[in-house]
Parts: sequence; structure tokens; C-alpha cells
Amino acid sequence: MENTCTREQYSKNDRKILRSRVIEIAWPAVTELVLVSLFGAIDMMMAGQIGSIGTTAITAIGLTNQPIFLAMAVFQALNIGGTALVSRFIGAKKESEANNTTMQLLYITFFLSFFVVIPAVMFAKQIYIFMGADKEVIDIGLMYFKIVLYGIFPQNFALAIAAVLRGAGDTKTPMMINIFSNLLNVFGNYVLIFGHLGFPELGVTGAGVSTLISRIISMIMLGWILFNGKSKIKLNFKNKHKLDLTTIKRLMRIGFPSALEQFFLRTGNLFFVRVVATLGTVIYAAHQVSLSILSMSFTSGMAFGMAASTLIGQSLGAEDKELAEEYGKEVRFLGSIVATAIGVIFFIFGPRIVALYSNDPEVIKRASFVLKMIAIIQPFQSSQLIYAGGLRGAGDTRWPLISTLAGIWFVRVTLAYLFINGLGYGLIGAWLAICIDQIIRYFILLWRFRLGKWKHITV
Repeated sequence: MENTCTREQYSKNDRKILRSRVIEIAWPAVTELVLVSLFGAIDMMMAGQIGSIGTTAITAIGLTNQPIFLAMAVFQALNIGGTALVSRFIGAKKESEANNTTMQLLYITFFLSFFVVIPAVMFAKQIYIFMGADKEVIDIGLMYFKIVLYGIFPQNFALAIAAVLRGAGDTKTPMMINIFSNLLNVFGNYVLIFGHLGFPELGVTGAGVSTLISRIISMIMLGWILFNGKSKIKLNFKNKHKLDLTTIKRLMRIGFPSALEQFFLRTGNLFFVRVVATLGTVIYAAHQVSLSILSMSFTSGMAFGMAASTLIGQSLGAEDKELAEEYGKEVRFLGSIVATAIGVIFFIFGPRIVALYSNDPEVIKRASFVLKMIAIIQPFQSSQLIYAGGLRGAGDTRWPLISTLAGIWFVRVTLAYLFINGLGYGLIGAWLAICIDQIIRYFILLWRFRLGKWKHITV
């Protein structure tokens, strides 16, 4: 099927063409992100089974997530710019510009990775302490943290390549490679955490080594795709690729609001996590289990958001603004159906899901109640992620920034501090703040999408 549909086709076949195209683009991304989140959950489950330190191991791994996400924020923003530009160029049949954009994205990813990774490794212990880790957590998790930080370098390349492939409409290749690398990661965890099949028993550090190896392999496989000439994005070592400052500026202009968005999101979550960490190791472990499960529910919204970015970007590149809007509506509708189904599963089977992570009765009790809260906000969460993805695909990255700033700092962090330290609501207060944050962001992005100004943005 072609990447875009003409207005005549749309009028004649009603929503069949739209729906089939959305499903064609979205299902690999949904499958990929759901399985990747599941593999991440398995990582956490394995850590939770490390003898008498399972709860501490979960905390040690969980506390590294937010600083790593913060370190990667600028790269995620650049990838959003890469997806937006590539999707426009593919929609406009300008393959050479899409290739050049890809090369410039890889250049800037290479240089910036050094400036982010090396300082982070040097100050890993100080970062851990800032996050509220106690001595036991640091002793168990510091080496893991450093190894995973080194893994940011290959991960950045893999994410950049996946972003441009998705912008070109190829969501299947990143799906297959990501699933393979995560299966490899799970196998590596099995042998290196517990010392099976003759491998050394490395505990939490083994999880870090496995993660690093799987990310390197993912980078190599995705890189091969770009240079073998079989994708819509085609790069060649024989060609002399020079720095193109004009294209880099366009990437940064689109990505800058997203970089700020990621900065506000990650720094806000850093302070949010610090507030929750004051509740103690057991409660934080319950919080981390809840976050791991929440990440699985995020995946459908993120995947449909990727589909919205690609389809809206390609439609605008083909100068079909009405079709872009119809794609946005159709993606949100399908995404909401999936999100509601996920919410029902979480609400009914919450305790059984949590028990897969930990056998601590207190962790199971607290996290199971949180899952009911997560279930209720699923449609709001999914829709705000989809609207944000669609706006980014159109190059309107400013309003996702505004919604994140309002939701994270003015709602999540502020209310979490009030609910936990002021009203004594504990873990429930933290998650009540998260729920209100998701709802506020949904209404902001819904208003912006309906306003329609994103259809006229030049990227």
C-alpha cells in the first residue's frame, strides 16, 4: 500500500484505507514496545529474585532510570526532529534529502554522546547519592550503573536509526531487531545474574553487562540496514558525507522544544523520585514495580504516537492537510480502544501481575492498589501520548513541551510533595499526582490538536 492516500480514495472507501494504514504502521511499533517493556519487566523480576537482596536490587536498578533518561533527553529530541524531517521528505518523494538528514543525525549523535556519557560515568556515585540511594544500594548497584551508562553510546545510535526508519514508514525492521536484542538481553541476564551455563554469577552487575552487549548488537544490526541499500533510507560509505549545518540547524530547531520537554520531564521526575525515595526501600520498591508495569501500558500510546508522527508527517509532506487530521483522529480512536483493554487487565489482575516481581507481601499490597489507579487513567494517558506524537510529526514540538512543563512541574512534583509531606498520603499520594498530571496533559494537547494550527507549520 502506498504511504499516503489521495482525497478521492479517502472519500470513496470511508475509513477503511485510514484504518488499514494506521494498523500497518502501528502494529509493529505496538508489538515492539510491548515486548521491550515486557523484557524490561523480566529484568526487574530477575533482579527481585536475587537471594535476600531482591528488594534492594530492584531499588538499585530503579534509581538509575531517571538520570539515564535525563542523559538521553537531548538525543530523543534530535530523533524527533529526524522523524519529522524524514517523514516530510519521504511524503514529498525527496529521498536524497531524507538520506542527508539521516547522516547529519548520526554525526551529531556521535559527537554529543561523548560529552554526555563520560562525565556521567565519572560522577556516577555522586548521581546515585543525589537520587537518595543509601550505602547498601550504592554497593550493589554502582558498577551496574556505570556499565549501563556506557551502553548509552550504542543505544543512541540504535535509537537514531530506528527513528529515521520509522519516519520513512518502516516500523517492522526496528521491531524485529529490538525484539531480538532484548531476547538476547534476557538470556544474558539469566546466565550472568545467576551464573548459569558456566558463566560467572555477577548479580546486578551481570544485568548491566547483558544490557551493554545487547545494545551494541542492536546498533550493529540497525547500522547494517542503512548501508545495505534495502531500506528507503540508503547510505553509502563510498559517498563523502560532509557536515551540513543547514540540516543540523533544522534538526535542532524542531528538536529544541522537545529537548526542553525531555529536560523538564526528566528533571521533574528526578525530584519526584527523590520525594518518593524518602518513604523507604520497601515502599520505593513497590513504586518501582508500579512504574515498570506502567511502562508496559505506556507502550501502546507511544507506539500509536509513533504512527501518528509518521502518517501526519508524510501527509503534510504530500500537502494533504485534511488527510493528516483524519489520520490523527483515527490513530487516537484505535489507541484508546487498546488502552482501555489494558486498563481492564490491570484492574482485575493487578495482584497477580505484581506477584511476578516480588514475593514481599507489603510490596504486593501497595503496588496492587496503585495498579487500579493506573487502570483508570489509561485512556487519558494513551490519548495524550498520541496527540503529542502527532504534533511532533507535524513539527509542532512546542505544545508537547508546554503540556509536559505544566503536567510534571506544576502538577506532579508539586502535588506529590504536598500529598506525601504535607498530607501524609504516602505512595498513594505520589500516584494520585501522576494521575492528575496525565489528565491535565491530555486536555492541553486535545485543545491544541483541535485548534489545527499544526497543519500550517513549516519544518
